Amino acid sequence: MPSYTVLLAIAALILFFAMLATRQAAKSRRPLSLQRKPVMTARERQMYHLLQTALPECTVLAQVAFSALVTAMGWANRNRFDRKVADFVLCNQQLHVIAVIELDDRSHAGRERQDKERDAMLRLAGYVTLRYATFPTQQALRADVEQLLVQKAGVKASTLPA
Repeated sequence: MPSYTVLLAIAALILFFAMLATRQAAKSRRPLSLQRKPVMTARERQMYHLLQTALPECTVLAQVAFSALVTAMGWANRNRFDRKVADFVLCNQQLHVIAVIELDDRSHAGRERQDKERDAMLRLAGYVTLRYATFPTQQALRADVEQLLVQKAGVKASTLPA
């Protein structure tokens, strides 16, 4: 009698998973319902233009996936960063990363711990994160980047033209 119970339980599990697989397959055949959305918010667009104007000798990349910046061995490690996106990545003319730039807005309120973890993750890979809660002036942006370049490789501050 107990062996019939075990067989019945196994058969029920097989039937359950078969039904679940059929339901998932039916969902994947449905037509997609997609809507267009802006690449950046209005604040991000404003910051993007500010970065381009203040640092014309640099390349500004927007909405860069962490997976384009870092890699790691093992699924568990990759899972910690694979859905994260940097607001901006500032590169030199050779497209080497100078800094990751984050525009902190209301969505970051109460998420300071997560922001610190993101910054630590990028720092571990050798990147510097500049965070701005408000829009800096062009002069402040240039000064921050010049200071980074001086710190990174002893590059003279005159590397960025005035």
